[in-house]
Amino acid sequence: MNDSTHAIQIENLNYSYGRAEAVHDLSLTVRPGRCYGLFGRNGAGKTTTMKCLLNLLRPKSGQVRVFGLDPANQEVAVKQRLSYVPDQVAFYPWMTIRETLDYLASFRKDWNRKTEQELLGRFRLDPLQRTDALSKGQRTQVALIAAVCPETELLVLDEPTSGLDPIVRREFIETIIGAYQESHPGGRTIFVSTHLISEFEGLIDEFTIMDAGRAVLTLEADGARDRYKKIRARFAGAPPQLDLIGAISVRTVGRELEIISNGATNTIEQRLRSQNPEDLATESLTLEEIFVTTLKS
Repeated sequence: MNDSTHAIQIENLNYSYGRAEAVHDLSLTVRPGRCYGLFGRNGAGKTTTMKCLLNLLRPKSGQVRVFGLDPANQEVAVKQRLSYVPDQVAFYPWMTIRETLDYLASFRKDWNRKTEQELLGRFRLDPLQRTDALSKGQRTQVALIAAVCPETELLVLDEPTSGLDPIVRREFIETIIGAYQESHPGGRTIFVSTHLISEFEGLIDEFTIMDAGRAVLTLEADGARDRYKKIRARFAGAPPQLDLIGAISVRTVGRELEIISNGATNTIEQRLRSQNPEDLATESLTLEEIFVTTLKS
């Protein structure tokens, strides 16, 4: 378990709020340099998992490690190597944005002032504005700046784009998160929980889907796209009634069959071709579609 070559290791993690079980027997591993997604509906246990990782909550059982370190016993060493943006952001209300960033920078060994200025300009934030006058989205923007500027080895992001408008959200994901990793290939890791899965589609390397505190699916993103396919077959008349082994779902729309497959695409395609369809097309599911399919099946 104490493998420092992994950015994050969670093994058999359990946490309950009283009698309400929030996380049950969760295990996952995040390798350095990866962007790892933690997907799940509200209440799935994502935030609880992250808080256990940061020693904001103590696991009832199981173990968590960050770069091989125990967050409970080596909290300072762990937090020196990561930045965290929570799902609910709060600052000292009497401080300006400038004072807030300076205060946060005082706790960090490194702080990229050039990046700070670029992000303040990109987000159109006035450094002299007090934080108690900021909107939810603006508070999130300040928190994101504070997370990126120390250039830590690990970014832990809990719904990081919540409250951002669509334009800023997309720019943050594509430009800022992408640049964070590209500036130090293989050396910077992102662990992100989000319900806006489609917007992280191109960045996620691996993911775990949680439901009711449990991991229901863990896959490499490319492997998931290879495994989960949407097959459309159009026929001259009414679609035939077929027993398609390996199909997660089969839907009839007029003269067309729409099938979701889980690793059995070739077999299903052969079965459909034997029925002489007018047209047969196959495409990979997006990560969001895989998420929805997994929780519906």
